[in-house]
Formats: sequence, structure tokens, C-alpha cells
Amino acid sequence: MSDVSSIFLTGLRNAHAMENQALSIMKPQVSRIENYPQVARRLEQHIAETEGQIARLDQLLAGAGGDNNALKDMALSFTGAMAALGHTVAPDEIIKNSFANYAFEHFEIAAYKSLLALANHTGNSNAVQLLTQNLQEEQDMAAWLDQNIEPVTLQYAALREMGQTAKK
Repeated sequence: MSDVSSIFLTGLRNAHAMENQALSIMKPQVSRIENYPQVARRLEQHIAETEGQIARLDQLLAGAGGDNNALKDMALSFTGAMAALGHTVAPDEIIKNSFANYAFEHFEIAAYKSLLALANHTGNSNAVQLLTQNLQEEQDMAAWLDQNIEPVTLQYAALREMGQTAKK
């Protein structure tokens, strides 16, 4: 296996673990949302997209002669769950989650851009197609979060002013 192929395989394994971490962050969030149905709907949509991304990564890993790193998947899922849990005690949980999700989406975008560079370098057109789909879904989610930070913040402030539960 060439160095580039080895780097690509490691990157695929890392992306697989990253997507499992994303699920462990989003699923607890969506289960707690009460006053922000638009956020809950978009998170549910992105959870489904993320599950599709994992399936595409599984396909690429199988084609590259590798498999996911179960220990890394488990470790990152655990840290993701702990990160999501950490925000539950904050009075502005929904805002903190918005910030964290926005940052994580950009981390995923960078990871997919890196993998695409390697896939393009090696002429792996199947990987380019599948990774481009993953990248586009991450960019779409990042754009949605970007467009909704202000409305979510203002909705949080309005709910607080009315004395309603606003954090989630």
C-alpha cells in the first residue's frame, strides 16, 4: 500500500469515527429540544444524512481493504455524548449547542476536503463522488446553522423575557 493510500485509509477511518461522534452529539440534543421545532427538524434531517454518510464511508472502507476502527468510533462517540451532556446544565443550552454544532460542521467540512484532495490525487472517482455527497451535506448543514444562529438567539431571548423555559 502506498503512503497516499495509507493516509487515505486512515482519513476514512477518522471520518467514520467523526460521524459516529456527530451522531452522539446530535441525538441527545434533538431528544431535549422543546421550544425550537425548526432546530429539531433540521437535526433529525441531519441525523439521517449522517447515517447515510457512515454507510458511504463503510462502502469506501470496504473498497480500500479496511474497516472502521471500532475503538476509535466508541471513544469519539463517548466524548461526543459527554460534550452534549455538558451543555444540558447551561441556561442557554440551545445557543451553546448552536455554536458547538456550527464549529463541528466546519471540522467535518475540513475533513472531507482533505479526503477529497487525496481521492482526486489518486484518481479514485468513486470516492470523489461519495465524499462530495458527504461534503455537500455538511456544507448545507453549516449554512443552515449559520442562517439560524441569529433567529435561535432572538427566540431564546424572547422566551426568557416571557418567563418561559428557553434553554432547550
